[in-house]
Amino acid sequence: MKTIDELIAEGVTGKRVFVRADLNVPLSGTTITDDGRIRAVQPTVEKLVEAGARVVVASHLGRPKGAPDPAFSLAPAAARLGELIGADVAFATDTVGELARAAVAGLADGQVAVLENLRFNPGETSKDDAERGAFADQLAELADLYVGDGFGAVHRKHASVFDLPARLPHAAGDLIATEVGVLKKLTENVERPYAVVLGGSKVSDKLGVIDHLLERADRILIGGGMAYTFLKAQGHEVGSSLLQEDQIPAVLEYLERAEDKGVEFVLPVDVVVSAQFPDLKSKAPTEHRTVPADAMPAGFMGLDNGPETNKLYASKLADAATVFWNGPMGVFEHPDYAEGTRAVAQALVDSSGFSVVGGGDSAAAVRTLGFDENAFGHISTGGGASLEYLEGKTLPGLAALED
Repeated sequence: MKTIDELIAEGVTGKRVFVRADLNVPLSGTTITDDGRIRAVQPTVEKLVEAGARVVVASHLGRPKGAPDPAFSLAPAAARLGELIGADVAFATDTVGELARAAVAGLADGQVAVLENLRFNPGETSKDDAERGAFADQLAELADLYVGDGFGAVHRKHASVFDLPARLPHAAGDLIATEVGVLKKLTENVERPYAVVLGGSKVSDKLGVIDHLLERADRILIGGGMAYTFLKAQGHEVGSSLLQEDQIPAVLEYLERAEDKGVEFVLPVDVVVSAQFPDLKSKAPTEHRTVPADAMPAGFMGLDNGPETNKLYASKLADAATVFWNGPMGVFEHPDYAEGTRAVAQALVDSSGFSVVGGGDSAAAVRTLGFDENAFGHISTGGGASLEYLEGKTLPGLAALED
């Protein structure tokens, strides 16, 4: 896989370099609530600018249905990128049309343009190879070289991720190189004890990675909404908590395999419950209480780990040499249910081991809760991509960058 430094050494001055970034940032209206993914691609953009390239940045945002939708415009991300690099950034309000061509044609050496959301064109995500390839052909007309640096999208077989690199000389950006290097530390010659913390809402989203990690991890700690399917599988009442009943057979199998392999599976021992889901906009205080995880009252939903669970999880992470964390422990967006996520983040900060925070929600949580990003070994920009890499899957966007 060619690096961006090698590409620059071959000469990029005056050349149009297409950078497939991941600017899929969370928005509240037109306000960016977490700019981590923009800052993650900033070094690659600045490196190309300094080398005199004419930089064309492209990305997706959200899940528009193959047509323009103002709610998913990349205009706020383009403006923020300009602020970060300290230069004007042109913004094309289409992807491959007249305005995009004009924006690219208007670039001088060392200038940057951002194209509108790639998913406004149905060819970007099409499952039809010909339709996807036709869109990649149009994108290729806008550039001379390609740099893949949108790690959060490399698990997608999309036109700008998979098909476009085949049409242009290509290299991996610094972000992708860093992400792959970190993930290799989690899969090759891992320093032990190796602890994994998995949270988030659905067990089904994590089945593949749990299956893979049962062969590699020493401890697996479960939290978030997915924990209630595990508790239900053990025969406990979970009230009105999030539950995937159809996943109980798989969960029981994993618990049995973990016991057979000597992998420690750690589940909550107490949880914070409420009769209703909190208002995340007003963040108004809610009525809630802490109950044992095996004695949840009917009609109540679990929304966070309790204090005894937080102590337990911190103790299980204290001596870990390697920790991978994906998914919050509760509804961290509300102050009444943020302590479980805060406790895991603090345990990683306090640990002397190598810690990786993977997934958009986990990364957003550590920033929302005020943690210094530099206190963690690495904060990944790719939730789904990280999980699929850990599952041992071939990621189309990485395969496309191989020479």
